Amino acid sequence: MASEEAKLELFLQWLKINGAELRGCRIKYCNSSKGFGIFSSNDVPDGIFLVIPLDLAITPMKVLEDPLIGPACRSMFEEGEVDDRFLMMLFLTVERLRKNSTWKPYLDMLPTEFGSTLWFTDDDLLELKGTTLHRATELLKKSLKTLFDEKVKKLAEKLLVLAGNPESEVRFEDFLWANSIFWTRALNIPFPSSYVFRTGSSNAPGASTNSTEKLANGENGKSPEMNKSSQVSGSESTSRGDTIWVEGLVPGIDFCNHDLKAAATWEIDGSGSLTGTPFSMYLLSAGIIPFQGEKEISISYGAKGNEELLFLYGFVIKDNSDDYLMLHYPVEAISDMPFSEGKLLLLEEQKGELRCLLPRSLLNNGFFPESTSPRGTNSNNRGFDYTCSGHRKPPSYADKLVFPEKLLTALRTVTMTETQLHQVYSSLEKLVGSGVERRPSESEVRAAVWEACGNSGALQLIVDLLYMKMTELEEGSGTEAHDAELLKKADVVGAERDTRCSSNGSVPMSRNAWASVVYRRGQKELTRRFLREAEHALQLALREES
Repeated sequence: MASEEAKLELFLQWLKINGAELRGCRIKYCNSSKGFGIFSSNDVPDGIFLVIPLDLAITPMKVLEDPLIGPACRSMFEEGEVDDRFLMMLFLTVERLRKNSTWKPYLDMLPTEFGSTLWFTDDDLLELKGTTLHRATELLKKSLKTLFDEKVKKLAEKLLVLAGNPESEVRFEDFLWANSIFWTRALNIPFPSSYVFRTGSSNAPGASTNSTEKLANGENGKSPEMNKSSQVSGSESTSRGDTIWVEGLVPGIDFCNHDLKAAATWEIDGSGSLTGTPFSMYLLSAGIIPFQGEKEISISYGAKGNEELLFLYGFVIKDNSDDYLMLHYPVEAISDMPFSEGKLLLLEEQKGELRCLLPRSLLNNGFFPESTSPRGTNSNNRGFDYTCSGHRKPPSYADKLVFPEKLLTALRTVTMTETQLHQVYSSLEKLVGSGVERRPSESEVRAAVWEACGNSGALQLIVDLLYMKMTELEEGSGTEAHDAELLKKADVVGAERDTRCSSNGSVPMSRNAWASVVYRRGQKELTRRFLREAEHALQLALREES
């Protein structure tokens, strides 16, 4: 604890020297799992707790202006060897190993271990067996290791030589740390364009006007190696009028922990009229919770399911109302089917989706909702035109069907028979004429497929996919009831979940294991409930189609 206080003291001095202001808050150490947090300290009439100059943000632009490694990074970026996210991770990897780094007081405050699944031990990962997250974690870790061996290690060591640290050895763990720091702490910051493109400033990217324009326009030469999993999906640097959105780390603001009922939000003050500090980010009270005495100031990371929370941030929320289930039909399987070319063409015409997230909230408008409150019409299928020639009546249960139309569209096409395929093409030909006057619209193709196929084939396939998913989940870690019993015992025996809890009074359960059980139990519950919806809808579809 003494070492944490020493780090904090140096960091606070560093913030003050660089123009930051803690007006109505203080930063303090919480525990080993949460690290540091921000707490209210006194009343602030204007609601502004903390002000951080944008010059302190670590962004791709800041990397390019570094006096020692900036020119080399600029060259990599200009040539498309790195994109902006990769550039940030590379910079963090190097700065952590760089002696006398100007960012050392901040970097020393950052966690060295994470609860995200990339940091799970082999035993921890076994708790996720059968889940989507288990496979995603294995794939991402493998791809990051390949990226490190083939690219990161060489580039990082090159930059360390330029920084005067040729003896520093770069390990995979250093890059894994940088990757986790970026994904757990980076914000999408709306920089004023006047700040990004200002001239005559020591904080402008030097002669790299072209590099800055590329960042502002999202022209980042996306690195294909970084386009892996849901963590890496390309640039978030875009220009919108007088605002340029750039991902970056903001020391101080990033110590706010997550709560769905956020106590604060962050804003940008370009002119300095609100904070007295031009080009700054400030932490503002959300006005939800009165701050009397010391209370933690939280922000919201957004509505996220436990799969995303555990994968990126390393924690879960029990009974998470934003949980979701991934349903996926592999497109590769279509190539082995009869008439695969025709089906793939129809899928493209309809913009059907074979991979779909099913949020828990969909169940509120289904056949078996948890709530007894009045339900609205299912917005997933609102506006779908079921009519083509009028030979098939719209389903009577459409407003209670929880599965999105884009998924049903795709699966209708996948299960199509030869007769149905010919019927679709015949209907479309009659609709638009046999010539080349025009192509059928997306909605016309969907309606023709619906009229030829109905819903029973697609719903049967959904039932099969959900049965397969449940089988994988239960083979990996047992039943939903088993998980519920584990959590019940853990709640009773180990209330301190931030450190350790117990599954039965004698065998301890690690925090990672507890989070895994919460996540996988939620997946089993959603699979069971969506399966019930699919089976009931299938019965109705078969009855009406017969």
